[in-house]
Amino acid sequence: MDILHQIIDLFLHLDVYLQDIIQNYGVWVYAILFLVIFMETGFVVTPFLPGDSLLFAAGTFAAIGSLNVWLVFGLLFFAAVLGDTINYAIGHYLGTWLLEKNIRFLKPKHLEKTHRFFEKHGGKTIVIARFVPIVRTFAPFVAGIGAMMYKRFLAYNILGAFLWTALFIFSGYFFGNIPFVKNNFELVIVGIILISVIPMAYEAIRARMHPDLSPQLTPNNEILSDKE
Repeated sequence: MDILHQIIDLFLHLDVYLQDIIQNYGVWVYAILFLVIFMETGFVVTPFLPGDSLLFAAGTFAAIGSLNVWLVFGLLFFAAVLGDTINYAIGHYLGTWLLEKNIRFLKPKHLEKTHRFFEKHGGKTIVIARFVPIVRTFAPFVAGIGAMMYKRFLAYNILGAFLWTALFIFSGYFFGNIPFVKNNFELVIVGIILISVIPMAYEAIRARMHPDLSPQLTPNNEILSDKE
């Protein structure tokens, strides 16, 4: 429970934590930001790390000169592309084996939610999932298991990473220091999180109301529809 409280506190006071990191670590803050975004997108065991909110906060600090906005954008865009690429590779080479082993951190409900996104949106899920917490982490893994063509995956990966990082970094850059936003940063972060989970909540409610439309995920299933 203490870990949960720490995670919630991190999200709600991300501006305070990021300011401390900038003051204490100087130029190494870029490496820390890169690592967090890479891990949040690259490993199915770390979906709890801040993504949207961290990009927004980084843009906010870039606006006041604490960070270089173009360096932040370039590094975090690359981190997002690399993270999804690694996640895809893990799913492609180890995904079936991990599912057969019933690994604890691979929660079936998360994988099935991601599968439903693929069923509805096809390959464009890689782009759409960028804006949906948890699904963002599992989408490239599921794509790798489902043998989605890598060249096609990479195109969606790059587009999604560009739109995701650009939207949140430059939203923070242009709007993060408006007095109302600055004075109510916690509420803004909560708002970002709530808006981000709306698609996932919709899919969950839809699946509960229409269970017959929810595919079951098993190691032997073809779990990815390669439709447009």
